[in-house]
Amino acid sequence: MPETSAKDGYNSTFLQQVQEGSEQNLNRCYQCGNCTAGCPLSFAYDIPVNRIMRMLQAGERHAVLSSKAIWLCASCETCTTRCPNEIDVARIMDVLRHMARREGLVAEPPVRHLWDAFLKSVEKYGRVFEAGMMANFVGRTGRFWTDADLAPVAIGKGKLGFRPHSIKHQNEVQRIFARFREQQ
Repeated sequence: MPETSAKDGYNSTFLQQVQEGSEQNLNRCYQCGNCTAGCPLSFAYDIPVNRIMRMLQAGERHAVLSSKAIWLCASCETCTTRCPNEIDVARIMDVLRHMARREGLVAEPPVRHLWDAFLKSVEKYGRVFEAGMMANFVGRTGRFWTDADLAPVAIGKGKLGFRPHSIKHQNEVQRIFARFREQQ
């Protein structure tokens, strides 16, 4: 059980868990702000990237894992590239998403639904089947008309097939997913 102070939400093991999961030393972050300055999505975040890093150092588990920023991160790695201390910030954000998901703290459900639809498609077909993935996403979210205007263009360019592509060793991909479920 993590040690948490009821007063300020401090969790003494949070930093250690994130560092172990990401294999990064967050103590090297000195809040220069390069990660936030370079982030193309920081305008949409509820908490800027450098503030997320500081909150990690301060053990603010619930606030970090409840933030929208960790779900809106595109993992473009601009923050990682710009970090003068070579901290893989994008990897940390990925670890935070996994932690939040395990704890049921999903601040942006549509992002989680898209992620789930993508993984289900890869598990079933060995690679993403775009039309099936989008049908799954629409079914989960009810967002029937979102980006519907893009489908004819994608179909016209051969980018959106009506049948999944076959791959060699599809059963190997399914075994990877099965191994993951066994570890959970």
